Amino acid sequence: MKFGVSTVVTDEGIGPVELGRALEERGFESLFVGEHTHIPVKRETPWPGGGDLARDMYRTLDPMVVLTAAAVVTERLLLGAGVFQVTQRDPIVLAKEIASLDRVSGGRTVVGVGAGWNREEIRNHGTDPKTRMALLRERVLAMKALWTEEKAEFHGDFVDFDPVFSWPKPVQAPHPPVMVGGNHPAAVERVLEFGDDWGMIWLPTMVTGEGKLADQVTDFRRRAAERGRGYLPVTMYQVPAEPEALDAIMESGADRVLFTLPTAPVPETLRSLDTMVRLIG
Repeated sequence: MKFGVSTVVTDEGIGPVELGRALEERGFESLFVGEHTHIPVKRETPWPGGGDLARDMYRTLDPMVVLTAAAVVTERLLLGAGVFQVTQRDPIVLAKEIASLDRVSGGRTVVGVGAGWNREEIRNHGTDPKTRMALLRERVLAMKALWTEEKAEFHGDFVDFDPVFSWPKPVQAPHPPVMVGGNHPAAVERVLEFGDDWGMIWLPTMVTGEGKLADQVTDFRRRAAERGRGYLPVTMYQVPAEPEALDAIMESGADRVLFTLPTAPVPETLRSLDTMVRLIG
């Protein structure tokens, strides 16, 4: 089992350099950071977590800057997006940024991708929320072409370009793993089609009952084998630092735990990380 954290790095909490060093010093495997370019003041889309929208959502540093800063002060820490809002980004630019990060870090990049939940935010980038899932698929496939082909081209309904040269290529072959986030059955289908890792969001109902995590992981492994995808890792997101959650994940056969790290100044952050270390044992 691998242990990392997922967090939002803002201008009000610990910086990426201090955070990267603290994680590696404590033996964590990975750092995954979230992304929002902005949050519209007037919106109808409800916050998925319920209640009021967290202040951190509209104060996030750009994830590429955060991960690059952490990369240059660490040697082993995996650097992941949790997640890149692909439907809000140009795929040619994003592919180059990710390949550059993989070069700078020596092949330590994990590409978490998502279509986004905030419809108003998505619209501000010129994307129709109704077609964002199809757009996500094409942009990921286009980026894979850019990472792996000398003269890359892609022709789809939303992404279309004739042969191009695009360097650098990533260090990791054939490319950094693409982790597709989401718990919905449609999200699982996206993982099986174009993902290399399944990012599941932790829910308390996964301990027992019909939604038991172990059953979901077993079914996912079976479907991946039937589709000829081989072994695809399972990453658990937004995991609380609680024994019950960790025990259920350990028993399920999942591969990575990402503890939720609240955004806070340095002293509080270090105390949270030390609590997680004690839990892991």
